[in-house]
Amino acid sequence: MSQPIAVGVEPLTRDQVVAVARTGAGVRITEEARTAVTTARAHIEALAEAPTPTYGVSTGFGALATRHIPQESRADLQRSLVRSHAAGAGEPVEPEVVRAMMVLRLSTLTAGHSGVRPETVAALAALIGSGLTPVVHEHGSLGCSGDLAPLSAVALTLMGEGEVLDAAGTRIPTAEAFAAHGLRPIVLAEKEGLALTNGTDGMLGMLVLAAADLADLLDIADLTAAMSVEALLATDRVFAPELQALRPHPGQARSAARLTALLAGSEIVASHRGADCNRVQDAYSLRCAPQVHGAARDTLTHAELVADRELASVIDNPVVLADGRVESNGNFHGAPVGYVLDFLAVPVADVASMAERRTDRLLDVHRSHGLPPFLAADPGVDSGYMIAQYTQAAVVSELKRLASPASVDSIPSSAMQEDHVSMGWSAARKLRRGLDGLRTVLAVELLTAARAIDLRAPLRPAPATAAALALLRTRVPGPGPDRHLAPDIAEARHLVTSGELLDVVAAQLA
Repeated sequence: MSQPIAVGVEPLTRDQVVAVARTGAGVRITEEARTAVTTARAHIEALAEAPTPTYGVSTGFGALATRHIPQESRADLQRSLVRSHAAGAGEPVEPEVVRAMMVLRLSTLTAGHSGVRPETVAALAALIGSGLTPVVHEHGSLGCSGDLAPLSAVALTLMGEGEVLDAAGTRIPTAEAFAAHGLRPIVLAEKEGLALTNGTDGMLGMLVLAAADLADLLDIADLTAAMSVEALLATDRVFAPELQALRPHPGQARSAARLTALLAGSEIVASHRGADCNRVQDAYSLRCAPQVHGAARDTLTHAELVADRELASVIDNPVVLADGRVESNGNFHGAPVGYVLDFLAVPVADVASMAERRTDRLLDVHRSHGLPPFLAADPGVDSGYMIAQYTQAAVVSELKRLASPASVDSIPSSAMQEDHVSMGWSAARKLRRGLDGLRTVLAVELLTAARAIDLRAPLRPAPATAAALALLRTRVPGPGPDRHLAPDIAEARHLVTSGELLDVVAAQLA
């Protein structure tokens, strides 16, 4: 297990969020954070004693904010808020999403602008370290005020209610799990229900995870494109740096440089580089790979910038300012995150679409430059990879639908108090589905290009693409009669997802 991540008044990094979400890293609260939390709480407690009502401290919430709540009813108010807002439906979201959401909420609380008690911060940190994951349902967030229903499910867990998943993924009542892990439920005090539930942490957590995944998948896309360039007897001259410099997009230059490095030393590419080659230009899916992959990289860079700004943000309402004022605000609106989640779905679909076109070209005897139809061992008897391309096409079609933005929609709620919402959570959920589809599409291109390279023997591929092919051949046999393809696709997809494929070409991707 990773070392505990320090959570304090400074922003978390994306890598730290990923470590908590995916490696089981625990957290520790810094001394600076303990001081900041204690100071902010003192301001809340002073306001709780005051006769003048303060939103979130001594009033109702949302459209009910005009009602002053007497002191003896405020614990009931917080409990009722969490119970009523934990109104999700559908299947549980992935544990990594919930863990990311929890550590991001903890980061906001420790910044000292939410006014929660130190024991509440400690309880959330202990839950993260316990290995228990609150059951958070997929549907229920409008992305404003933040991810209310998902965060309320976490707050409900802190109260000892609801259900959790243990380390083995077994779904059990929270009270039973707390007893087994030595955790105690908390009774929420003034302001704490709002502070635990009023944030964009769910959508931000999914953005951080998606950014990490897409960065790797774009590296994979460069690799599978390079393999297709070899297999289709295409040229690497179009990737030359002097050509890329004419259009100085950084992502394009990076992809072109990687394609050049991945193809360095290829006997296949060298075999048709001479003056007797009668081909003038390659198809766009080959020649323009740096432009498409590069534009995807530049879009990702923008999304990472937004994520970093959000990581440095305090998302709560109301907030405790340094001078003790407690002020309402609109920082919980998910538009900044929702927009980039939607933006990323576009290059995910487009990179997949280009990969599918390269695959189709490898299978078409009229465009594959001497390869057998569908790369079949005995065309007519065997179908080769014909239907694997159908699978790619079906996934790409879905990815195009998923690229339609969620953030352009808004459904008013809370008796028109919340009359414009971001739908950022929905944008995040569909982006995760899109990334999953891209993994499948690239896995099929990997299979297809690898078989085509094998069929170009005795010409040898570049050392980098040869290493990728050799790794694949430890899981999937080479050319031969038709075999059950679904397991082969699953094996290739595992190599794409696990990081093993990137590891063998790490030197060319530096």
